[in-house]
Amino acid sequence: MIYTNPTFEKISTPHGGSILIRKFSHAPRDTRPYWHYHPELELVYVRGGSGKRHVGSHLSYFQEGELVLIGPDLPHQGFTNRLSGHSCETVVHWSADFLGSGFFNVAEMAPIKKMFELSRKGLAFTGKTKLNVGIKLERLYELNHFKQVTRLLEILNVLALSDEYVILNADGFSFEVKGQDNDRINMVFNHVRKHFQEVITLTDIADLVSMTEPSFCRYFKKLTSKTFIQFLNEYRLVHASKLLAEKKINIIEICYESGFGNFSHFNKQFKIFTGKTPSQYRQDLKQIIQ
Repeated sequence: MIYTNPTFEKISTPHGGSILIRKFSHAPRDTRPYWHYHPELELVYVRGGSGKRHVGSHLSYFQEGELVLIGPDLPHQGFTNRLSGHSCETVVHWSADFLGSGFFNVAEMAPIKKMFELSRKGLAFTGKTKLNVGIKLERLYELNHFKQVTRLLEILNVLALSDEYVILNADGFSFEVKGQDNDRINMVFNHVRKHFQEVITLTDIADLVSMTEPSFCRYFKKLTSKTFIQFLNEYRLVHASKLLAEKKINIIEICYESGFGNFSHFNKQFKIFTGKTPSQYRQDLKQIIQ
């Protein structure tokens, strides 16, 4: 479903608890808002499978599961669907002040507090941290409310002390979810999702949000730290990465299915984005699987 307006997701914690933990096994989550935000922090573990990340203005493709921490009011979309090939997804939500307004101000909590600030740009954890914390997150679901709190604190401490992570919006993402800006940026993002395989001109997208081209270019760069063309190309390249990994079709077909009209331009942009040519990327994936 394509949303043309911003979607606020209401997070309701269970009776007697301050943390919402949901676990989804082998099930598409079609009822979850596609592009949404909420004031709570969100920690997501996807066991196995692959899919697209869209967090803030960041776009990328993940493989062999995912562990992501998303800060308050940072727009994002769901990480899984019926094609992801994952075996389980665990999602945890909590408010930054769920243990009281001053709890994370004490010295012992300084690393976690710092991580919460970084999470406003989105953090993707890798390596052993992803695997070890993923197992702990899946076990949270079976615990009582008290143990959920203590175990979550332990998990947050492990994450805060880990260096196995990347900041998804490393160049900054100044977009705040409110008012007219939110309406406009959501219209742009949703238009790209729906039409990225077609020709999208700056004139088209500026007209969509009732702005002149120069004004729109300045506006988009200010909010996302990217040009619109860069964002559009990245969206297409993430889609191409997914096709290279999951479909046995030739690279020229992938070029056109991803919205690129010129094969040499596609090859050049793909190498800039991934550090590899499309054929090298596919070959490396085959070696990993073998």
